[in-house]
Amino acid sequence: MSLGATLQPKHLTPPNRRRRRALKALLAVLLALTLAMLLDLAFPVPLPDARDAGAVVLSREGVPLRAFPDRGGLWRYRVGIDDVSPLYRQALLNYEDRWFWKHPGVNPAAMARAAWQMLRGGRVVSGGSTLTMQVARILDPHSRTPWGKLKQVLRALQLEAHLDKREILTLYLNHAPFGGTIEGVEAASWAYLGKPSARLSHAEAALLAVLPQAPSRLRPDRHPQTARRARDKVLTRMEALGVWSKADVADARIEPVVARALQPPMHAALLAQRLRHDDPRAARIATTIDLDLQRTLEQRVAAYFSDLPERTSAALLVVDNATLEARAYVGSVEFADAARLGHVDMVRAWRSPGSTLKPFLYALALDDGLIHSESLLIDAPQSFGDYRPGNFDMAFNGPVSAAEALRLSLNVPAVDLLDRVGPARFDARLAHAGIRLRWPRGAAPNLSMILGGTGARLEDLVGAYAALNRGGVAGRVRYRPDEPRVDRRLMSEGAAWIVRSVLEAHPRPGDTDALDPRGRARVAWKTGTSYGFRDAWALGSTRRYTVGVWVGRPDGTPLPGQYGAVTALPLLFEVIDSLPRVRAEASPPPPRGVAEVEICWPLGTAAAEQAPTLCAQRRRAWTLEGVVPPTFAERDARLWNAGIETFEVDARSGLRLSADCGAAHARATRQVARWPALASPWLSAAQRQAARLPPLAPDCAPDGRESAGELRIEGVHEGATLAAAPGSRHGVRLELRALGASARVRWLLDGRLIAESDGEAPVARVFDEPGPHVLTALADTGAWARVRFTVLEPPAR
Repeated sequence: MSLGATLQPKHLTPPNRRRRRALKALLAVLLALTLAMLLDLAFPVPLPDARDAGAVVLSREGVPLRAFPDRGGLWRYRVGIDDVSPLYRQALLNYEDRWFWKHPGVNPAAMARAAWQMLRGGRVVSGGSTLTMQVARILDPHSRTPWGKLKQVLRALQLEAHLDKREILTLYLNHAPFGGTIEGVEAASWAYLGKPSARLSHAEAALLAVLPQAPSRLRPDRHPQTARRARDKVLTRMEALGVWSKADVADARIEPVVARALQPPMHAALLAQRLRHDDPRAARIATTIDLDLQRTLEQRVAAYFSDLPERTSAALLVVDNATLEARAYVGSVEFADAARLGHVDMVRAWRSPGSTLKPFLYALALDDGLIHSESLLIDAPQSFGDYRPGNFDMAFNGPVSAAEALRLSLNVPAVDLLDRVGPARFDARLAHAGIRLRWPRGAAPNLSMILGGTGARLEDLVGAYAALNRGGVAGRVRYRPDEPRVDRRLMSEGAAWIVRSVLEAHPRPGDTDALDPRGRARVAWKTGTSYGFRDAWALGSTRRYTVGVWVGRPDGTPLPGQYGAVTALPLLFEVIDSLPRVRAEASPPPPRGVAEVEICWPLGTAAAEQAPTLCAQRRRAWTLEGVVPPTFAERDARLWNAGIETFEVDARSGLRLSADCGAAHARATRQVARWPALASPWLSAAQRQAARLPPLAPDCAPDGRESAGELRIEGVHEGATLAAAPGSRHGVRLELRALGASARVRWLLDGRLIAESDGEAPVARVFDEPGPHVLTALADTGAWARVRFTVLEPPAR
């Protein structure tokens, strides 16, 4: 053996060589895996952030009301695999990636075929990308260089390592580009076709399957013919593969490519914005809104307010009484109208409620046993401490029933009633039922609240008005089907029935009777106008729905000449008449505890309990729990109080006797029913005479039971005819005094308050309206005087 031979390493045996090769292979695999893990850690899969996915707000039918884009401005409507039509899944997988469920993210055969076709033809004939590779390109865009393609392949493998096939397909369904700001098949289906992707036809499924290949070039709203050719190519493939029958494909080819203008939905925009703010992480927000009704009312509101003054806005809310679910929500006239401050949601804005709280006050008074439906109230100038309310038109009606006072929205009777109920208690009852009023800092509930001297929200008022048709139970309006129901009792079932009946008996403007022969819904309605014409309200409740309307300027500036009955009420009835009705609405019978009783004025008590001579007027009243309360007594001790006045008279002369009279009288007991003192100017002469006490006998000492003294008006005579001085540009100027007055005097012209004075202090007034007039001076003590005169038409120039 030579020296060189001894230095050569001894040859390894076959088993050792195999072990060494296996070890090297294992080390190579471990090195590759380690490198892959390090690369995976260094370059993680750029999965989309669920918090940045945008959101879609849906109607109760599942139709998008409004879409909120993600941070990139893209509209996406998230769906799962099972939410999409099987036809679309068939078209997508068979046209784009037949081996999707089997390959590891890359299909080498498809890539080799695509490369060979490109080399042979000099252009791209078919793509080699799998759906996984397309998802990789969507999530991490790359250049069209070989390095970019390698990056796409690696990302596809990375996706397959981290996600299962269903998750990858879900990413494609929600992130595939469809042109413009639309991503995902569901958003594309609604945007182009106006329907969910679960209801696609064969033709529509084929169209949406091919659209992501060239979303700009194939957009059906811009290039319908190009889109149709691409669609038909998919249909040919589906027929060739035997996935769809020849007949289905033939029918699909006939179907035209018709797409709507690409525009994200924008209905109930302010409600959608509100719900999105309340739940910013939700991708889908279901609501209770009826889309067809919402569209109809949005158009109706826009048309209704097209001619109103600039900066005028409106709010409208329709609620289903059974569930308190909102069916329509219009927060402003036009969401994008900057001049009208359309971005301000007036459904939940704090505004002065005007007279809209009055029905709840009358209901509370019924439950307290203070009134029945025909209780005698006085609509006359009165002072409540330093507060002197007047009516909207400054006219007064004298004696009125509670029902008339509520229907006519008279202010003085309402303030009188609130003063007896108590403002703090009324505020607490409303708050318990869900109407939380807003007061200025440091302010407390006061008498002005019943005329709008506080703040309320439309949605709270609607939830309370629904109580009229929910047995007295109010509640919080629900905007999402999963919201819990919050019901609170506002009034008894009987009080709700009586108040609703009173409001339903008020005819619509232009009608003569509350019973509509045309079969329109019976509506318990009420209007309201805040001080300075800043807010106009109309609220109405039928058996099935409650509707609220607000009109005004969001910045709080006045809207002269626009008030509830003129501006908001016509829209309220338009809305109610457009609501669906299942059947004719019959008036329900009165509930237990409600009974109709004949009562007497001026006493207010049951006619059966009084002598006929004490009953000046008979009325049919609704009473609650058998309580028939008497007419309120005046607060002022100086007034001649209403009620039964019992006294003694001389049987022969009829003169009144006091306790200290001569002995020659034959005494007899008599009674009269007295009217409230402030009602006197509105009573007939016969009514005043029947309620007056006889004069006191000359030989009797005064008994302090005289009626309020009479006044005399100085400055104009009964039956006078007045004419302006020749050449005068003004009417007739008079200086008036109420002689005999010792308290505050209110001056009424034709029932309207025109001035006030103290005692016999003079009042100057110009009378420029031609025609007959009635001037009344009414003192706080109940004393009054009246004159009639005529102002002549000024001569023509």
